[in-house]
Amino acid sequence: MTVAARGFDGFQVIQQQFTVRAPAMIVTIYGDIVVPRGGVLWMGTLVEICARLGISETLVRTAVSRLVAAEQLVGERDGRRSYYRLASGARTEFAAAARLLYGPQVEADGFLIHHAPGLSDEMIRRAGLGRMGPDLYLRPHHPGSVPVPGLTFRAEVMKDGGLLADYAATLWNLQSFTDEYQAMIDLFSPLSAALERGETLLPADAVSARLLLVQAYRAVLLRDPRLPAEALPEDWPGAAARRLFARLYRALSPMADTYIAAQFEGREGPLPAETAETAARLESLALEGSR
Repeated sequence: MTVAARGFDGFQVIQQQFTVRAPAMIVTIYGDIVVPRGGVLWMGTLVEICARLGISETLVRTAVSRLVAAEQLVGERDGRRSYYRLASGARTEFAAAARLLYGPQVEADGFLIHHAPGLSDEMIRRAGLGRMGPDLYLRPHHPGSVPVPGLTFRAEVMKDGGLLADYAATLWNLQSFTDEYQAMIDLFSPLSAALERGETLLPADAVSARLLLVQAYRAVLLRDPRLPAEALPEDWPGAAARRLFARLYRALSPMADTYIAAQFEGREGPLPAETAETAARLESLALEGSR
């Protein structure tokens, strides 16, 4: 059964409720599809993908120009065709995001306290810091976390009788993350349930649905400080959102990857349906979805 042909409106509802912005979606396209398949995409393919998501060619070209200016993409020409690849300076950032999205989830190993005068709001956001006082910040310790200048101390949390969760709620706006995770669950659960019942999407719609799923989850995950379980509220939906992401991503991938191999072009020709990196992502998500 084909969802689009039989009137199932789950995917259409997602499209109607999801606000797609060209720069963020192009970053998602490169991170999810292009980087693990060689890193280069023909502009015509990028325009086609975005058109299915309601983004005009003009907006795509404007967004690409801005990403080039921001040194995230680099353009290449071959005759009349333009290709774009990830800039070398952006690879570390993309790799870190990919580990969070597709790799195993590792719980924080305690907390760090930073005395860091003069931090910008952007640095505070990127590092997931909670402000304890003037120039003093707290954050959970994760391997590979964004380095913070200044003095850093390890913090040990003794038995707290539930006080840690109360304190964490004063440092981070956990309710905003709760709302965003729950909104993602509410939006994508009907599609996941439909696929589990044996319904299918058209391959092109599977690509679009997977990109929207990654976009929705990425938007909250990369801002979530990923606190230890004892610092989270009892009704925290982050784990449920992770399981949904893993299950639905894997369910959409056979259809999506078939379409990618048939329709998407890089500098050397059609992109492959599977690479060692895409296979590793699916294998890791299989473990996440079963938890």
